[in-house]
Amino acid sequence: MSKIFEPLTLRGITLRNRYALSPMCQYTAKDGYAGDYHAIHYGRFALGGFGLLMVEATAVSPEGRITHGDLGLWDDRHIPGLARIAAFAKSYGATPGIQIGHAGPKASIQRAFAGNGPLNEVDAARGEHAWQVVSPSARPVADGWLVPTALDGQGIAKVAADFVASARRALQAGFDVLELHYAHGFLLNAFLSPLTNDRNDEYGGSFENRIRLPLEIAREVREVWPQNKPLFVRLSAVDGSINGWTIADSVAFSVALKAVGVDVIDCSSGGFGVFDYPNGYGFQVPFAAQIRREANIGTMAVGIIVDPRQAESVIASGQADLVALGHAALRDPHFPLHAQQALGRAHPDVAHANWNVQAGWWLDQRASKLAQLGPWTAAPDTASHVHQP
Repeated sequence: MSKIFEPLTLRGITLRNRYALSPMCQYTAKDGYAGDYHAIHYGRFALGGFGLLMVEATAVSPEGRITHGDLGLWDDRHIPGLARIAAFAKSYGATPGIQIGHAGPKASIQRAFAGNGPLNEVDAARGEHAWQVVSPSARPVADGWLVPTALDGQGIAKVAADFVASARRALQAGFDVLELHYAHGFLLNAFLSPLTNDRNDEYGGSFENRIRLPLEIAREVREVWPQNKPLFVRLSAVDGSINGWTIADSVAFSVALKAVGVDVIDCSSGGFGVFDYPNGYGFQVPFAAQIRREANIGTMAVGIIVDPRQAESVIASGQADLVALGHAALRDPHFPLHAQQALGRAHPDVAHANWNVQAGWWLDQRASKLAQLGPWTAAPDTASHVHQP
């Protein structure tokens, strides 16, 4: 029997299967608000059979946005647009989740499809102006990028408070899973990494000091996030550089996160412009497997997972508890439903029984008709197959 289609219970929430939509920024919000695009974009994955539908990185403050197009949860007025997404997901059997984060030194840049670099005069001419960015240290991401302000004690306290306030709003919006973004070179990843954290206070230097703020935020968020709802952390399991954050660091940090109530580590990697590790199909799955095994915590695997048999193997072999699809989901929003058919999990008599009824009914009628017609083959004269009045 297929393991990836077995339900997964995390605290008081049960996912219908182990397929998750990976959080992928769409850069299409205005002033942080979710609109029609977001409702339709996420709705198709709920219809497509995903167990967990994770909404993209959502900023905890205006200065925490990656771009002007990021979603936000720094204001109560952001709640209704996101609540629409969560409600629709639930109505079609998917569990709604949301990732909240702060971009830190990687904030105030162009949308990915508009350059993905520092904002310039062209961006300003259309009203998208740069803002001051923050980081653990006053070190820019790269030459030509904004120089961040190193956060002082007051700034650190504000970041923590913003995460807690956004978590409360996510709850009001109806989300059942919350994910904290500690990956990809963004603010809290920058605190963790020795490549970017030059501080000499209680938030820098030793491993214990560098994990202090991310761990404090996880603890404070857990206190306001209901005990019956799971809390995830997306982690760059390795920085990419062998001189940076290591998989051993991730295991130790995951043990600490579990102790404060985190349930699942979403295992990504990189974020600092270098990657000294093998990069192929499922290249991040070994990180998820090692953290799951050595930290005894749930994990979500992600990274060039493109085939139903590949995803099934990850779960069946015990390397992770969930498989998150990003690009593969964009290419095929019905990936889990197609996987059911590919793995022989579809109903033997009603092939589209697990599809939403509005589509499944039509597709079963079509399947029945095609079975009568037999395989299609090209005819020399295709016009002869066109009905003539």
